[in-house]
Amino acid sequence: MNLEVDQIIWFILLGILFTGYAILDGFDLGVGMLHVFVQDDTDRRLLINSIGPIWDGNEVWLVTGGGAMFAAFPYVYATLFSGFYLIFMALLAALIFRAVSIEFRSKLLSTRWRSMWDWAFAVSSLIATVLLGAFVGNLAVGLPLNAKGDYIGGLWHLVGPYPLLVSLTTVALFTMHGSIYLALRTEGDLQSKVAEWVHRTTTFFIITAVTTALVTLVYYPRLTRAFRHSPGFFVFPILLMLAVANVPREIARNKFRRAFISSCLSIVFLLVVLSIGLFPDLVYAPNHPDWSLSIFNSSSTLKTLNIMLIAAIIGIPVVLTYTIYIYWVFRDKVRLGSHSY
Repeated sequence: MNLEVDQIIWFILLGILFTGYAILDGFDLGVGMLHVFVQDDTDRRLLINSIGPIWDGNEVWLVTGGGAMFAAFPYVYATLFSGFYLIFMALLAALIFRAVSIEFRSKLLSTRWRSMWDWAFAVSSLIATVLLGAFVGNLAVGLPLNAKGDYIGGLWHLVGPYPLLVSLTTVALFTMHGSIYLALRTEGDLQSKVAEWVHRTTTFFIITAVTTALVTLVYYPRLTRAFRHSPGFFVFPILLMLAVANVPREIARNKFRRAFISSCLSIVFLLVVLSIGLFPDLVYAPNHPDWSLSIFNSSSTLKTLNIMLIAAIIGIPVVLTYTIYIYWVFRDKVRLGSHSY
């Protein structure tokens, strides 16, 4: 196996890891943003406990993806973690605060105490989602780099109109994903209320996604060059549209599991479309395209990539098996018990 093949394989593996994170942590971030829209404390507890046994395991995919990037593309890792230092620290704080909010909420029976932590959970989930969207939006736009591959922009450069638009689209996507997951895990009147959220959030996502696509076509044609040169890639945007369109159809038929699968596929095809647009660059330098960090000029050595590939072949199935097992164990409708939050 030569170096170029290994580099492409690791580009695909990174895509798989971060897609896994978006699917799994996406719905529990959505649950976090949505759960304050019910007033009854029991209903809020049901929504929180729907992700209670699994939310921390979902974040393993983010840690694994970050570790894989460090090993496979260390120059990209260094550039991103220096350029996005404040954003990543804020993201880390938001993720930590989410965990604290879940744990602290049930420590007292006070209504005011629980309401405070409910809102802390919702706000930290929203902040984490916005920051993740801004990160993706900046990757799509590109970052100003110098000849050494160092980020030379300031903090305000990262808060542009397009990254904010992508953040809004990410909020819409995760709330849609989270509401579908809740429809799958709840029952009765609460499920009926959640099913209404699905239609609203799906509409919200469609509007923001179409707007983002139009802005991309007009202002960032670089992201569409692969589709112009290879029309066969258009199958993925078509599959994306079909997956999103199938969500309200399955919800109307009370097929919540199928709706959730369609939502997962929406995320998969959305990230596939983004990856096709970015390839082969991981960090595009709009100020000087020749200074961009691609998978070919920023990877580790062939020996390192091969060793890491062996580790990935062993490790990824283990993580995947653990994830499937946990979801199988907690597949039933959520109910409150003595050990519930």
